[in-house]
Amino acid sequence: MCIQKENYVKKTPKTTSYYTFFYIIFQVIGLLLLYSVYYWIIHFRGGFSLTNAKLIPNWHPLFMSIVLIYLFANAVLHYRLFRNTKQNLKNQHAIFFGCIISIIMIAGLATLNSYRFRPLFTNPAIPNLYSLHSWLGIITFSMIVLQFISGFWIYLYPKVAAQYREMMMPYHVFFGVSSFALAIVSGGLGFCEKIIFSLGKGYEQLPAEGIVGNCLGLLCIFYGGLVVYMVTKPEFKRDPAATEYQPLIGQH
Repeated sequence: MCIQKENYVKKTPKTTSYYTFFYIIFQVIGLLLLYSVYYWIIHFRGGFSLTNAKLIPNWHPLFMSIVLIYLFANAVLHYRLFRNTKQNLKNQHAIFFGCIISIIMIAGLATLNSYRFRPLFTNPAIPNLYSLHSWLGIITFSMIVLQFISGFWIYLYPKVAAQYREMMMPYHVFFGVSSFALAIVSGGLGFCEKIIFSLGKGYEQLPAEGIVGNCLGLLCIFYGGLVVYMVTKPEFKRDPAATEYQPLIGQH
C-alpha cells in the first residue's frame, strides 16, 4: 500500500528563494542564541565544570538550548529543507527525535540530581519541580515523548492504513508545533528564573547580566516565532519528489 498523494502548493523559484532567505536567518539566529547562552555562562556565571559543584548546573541552560530549542527547531523544519523519499525523511525524523529525547532525559536527570549541590547557593536548598518553568518543561517533554510514540506507530508501523495516517497528520503537526512553542516558552522562563536566582535583588538595578538575560529571552521568542512561521506557511511546504510515494517499511 502506498501513501496517498497530499495537496501541495506549487513552489516557484521566487518562493524557494524566500524560503532559502528565511532558512539562512533561522540558522544564524539559532547559532547566535547558542553562542549567547555560552557567552552568558562563561562571562557571568563562572563557566562550566564536571567536578566543581557550583558550576555543574550551568550545563543545563546550554544543553537545553541546544537540544530543546535549536535541534528541535531543525527537526521540525526537516521536511521543509531536505528533498528525499518521504519514507527516508520519516526515518530521519524519528531518529532525530529519538536522540533529542535521550539527551533531554540525561540533562533532566542531571538537573534533578543537582539538588544535593543547592545548599552551596541557598540555605535551605531550592526544591525541585515547583516553578512554572519546570512544570512546562515536564509537559513539553511528555508531549514530545507521546508525539514520538504515536508518530512511530502511525507513520512507521506498516499495518496502519494510509487513510488513518492522512487523518492524523493535522493533529500530529498541531501537537508538534505546540510542543515546540511550549519549549520556547519554557526556555524563556528558564533564562528569567536563572537570572533572578543568580542576581537576587540586584536584578532590579538591571546590570549587564540582567540585560544579557533579557536579550536571551527575546531572542528565544523571536527564534520560535520564525520557526512557527516557516513551518506553517503553505508556500514553504516541500513539493513531492517523483519517487516519494514508496511502500512503507515492511510492506511489499
